[in-house]
Amino acid sequence: MEKTIAAGNLAATPAAPAPEAHDALKHTAYAVIAAISFSHLLNDMMQSVLLAIYPMLKQGLHLSFAQVGMITLAYQLTASLLQPLIGLYTDHRPKPYSLPVGMGFTLVGLLLLAQAASFGAVLLAASLVGIGSSVFHPESSRVARMAAGARPGLAQSLFQIGGNLGTALGPLLAALIIVPLGQGSAAWFSLAALLGVVVLSGVGRWSRKHVAGFRSRMRAHPGHSLTRRQVGLSLLVLGALMFSKFFYMASLQTYYTFYLIEKFALPLQSAQMYLFAFLLAVATGTVVGGPVGDRIGRKRVIWGSILGVAPFALLLPHADLFWTGVLSVLIGLILASAFSAILVYAQELVPGKVGAISGLFFGLAFGLAGIGAALLGQLADATSVATVYRICAFLPLIGLLTLFLPDVEKR
Repeated sequence: MEKTIAAGNLAATPAAPAPEAHDALKHTAYAVIAAISFSHLLNDMMQSVLLAIYPMLKQGLHLSFAQVGMITLAYQLTASLLQPLIGLYTDHRPKPYSLPVGMGFTLVGLLLLAQAASFGAVLLAASLVGIGSSVFHPESSRVARMAAGARPGLAQSLFQIGGNLGTALGPLLAALIIVPLGQGSAAWFSLAALLGVVVLSGVGRWSRKHVAGFRSRMRAHPGHSLTRRQVGLSLLVLGALMFSKFFYMASLQTYYTFYLIEKFALPLQSAQMYLFAFLLAVATGTVVGGPVGDRIGRKRVIWGSILGVAPFALLLPHADLFWTGVLSVLIGLILASAFSAILVYAQELVPGKVGAISGLFFGLAFGLAGIGAALLGQLADATSVATVYRICAFLPLIGLLTLFLPDVEKR
């Protein structure tokens, strides 16, 4: 008979926590969630500057679309390859003060990006920014779960909204600052890292105080009756859904401005405003998905998010400028609600490995987005950006695989 997954088998035996620390984890620590969400905003705002200045880098350094995709690949792969390993390590040896260290890598990457005069220098800067993400995300996601109390979906959504707002602000600030002032002005964004280091040092002190109680609580998780094979197949389905979501997201985040410029002859600053509207919709969808999942179930949110976006994706390549803006906002709003639900669902599948699962899924998100950006860049060079959107329109249909996910919450 196959062994079933039990939380007690998945976590190392923790040190006995102080009773008051253990009891504190029963309640949602909104101040801590707000701090980690704000830090996520700063972190992803700085990282999104790289995406926002792609047209400037392409023109100034005479890059091809394939090279633009390779820059995204370098950024995403350094994050995706390291995040699961860091998450797995910190499950056994929590490192609360690694959070400001991750912010430091992003700071150095931005300073290098501001002075980069070659394709190789941009690749190195993108890699450093990716390393910053690989250190920041697993531990910060664990802190969000630690501070969640009985509302893990809400906590993950509030944590994610910080990142999405930061990602949305990046192109807006780039349009207002970097486009008129030049590539060197990207260095000013590194000042946000200093503020992040201060905030994350306080979060690290809170995490250090409560980490033993959190590990004890996860060890006492009731688990579920699924076999290891069922858990493995469920994780594969979630991986396929992530592929659908993040390949499609990569097409919009990386090439949406090029699409608007090519098809509708928009100036760069106007195209970046459309990108800002899309990313703001992504932020809104993210904050909705978690608490809705807490209330109606995460599997239903996954159903509605991945598959529900398909009609709008299929219409997008055939729309005029007005409806392109409307449809892209609807796509961002609906599709973004999936990630918090997928992440918490996966944490429920393997409850004793919060850091490893968080690192795996954040890493998978970054890796898939990077691979998607590189492949779609080559497709755009060979055909056109419009062809990219006609092909990617069918990706949300992969959401039909949600049918094979078990109802973990009922169990």
